[in-house]
Amino acid sequence: MFYKDERLALFIDGSNLYAAAKALGFDIDYKLLRQEFMRRGKMLRAFYYTALLENDEYSPIRPLVDWLHYNGFTMVTKPAKEYTDSMGRRKVKGNMDIELTVDAMELAPRVDHIVLFSGDGDFRPLVASLQRQGVRVSVVSTIRSQPPMISDELRRQADNFIELEELRDVIGRPPRDAVQEPRSVAAAGGQ
Repeated sequence: MFYKDERLALFIDGSNLYAAAKALGFDIDYKLLRQEFMRRGKMLRAFYYTALLENDEYSPIRPLVDWLHYNGFTMVTKPAKEYTDSMGRRKVKGNMDIELTVDAMELAPRVDHIVLFSGDGDFRPLVASLQRQGVRVSVVSTIRSQPPMISDELRRQADNFIELEELRDVIGRPPRDAVQEPRSVAAAGGQ
């Protein structure tokens, strides 16, 4: 699937990858993710796309965004839009598809292989366009969740589909509960 001498770029749809990993029950270790794909080829860029709530005093994603920014990821963010739906529920909208698409199209002449971390079927025309420009495209998502997190159209369009579950041992972080469990077992045994 990968060639050592090919120029790679990663395009991570942050909310989509987060949802897919959560559906599979694990957290992504982004340092390991970057190392894994640097090992697979000559990685030129690793982009991470996410919308941020600007008016909240603390955003749970802010520490991740800051860490990624300082550790070799190109961060692409924009303010999320808050609104109230017809049922009176607070909703947040922050689609980054256009930003990701424009960046991928601009970088296409300089790369051999793009790895898209998203299952969003809206990216199928992007993948087809990149392929017409001679760029190989791998898509990372999951079909092992219920429901599957990747659209069938996107999976069929990609040159390679990489099942996120199969990357768990390489890029996954142990869940926080599992990290704390040995202490609680030890505490219970000492009573």
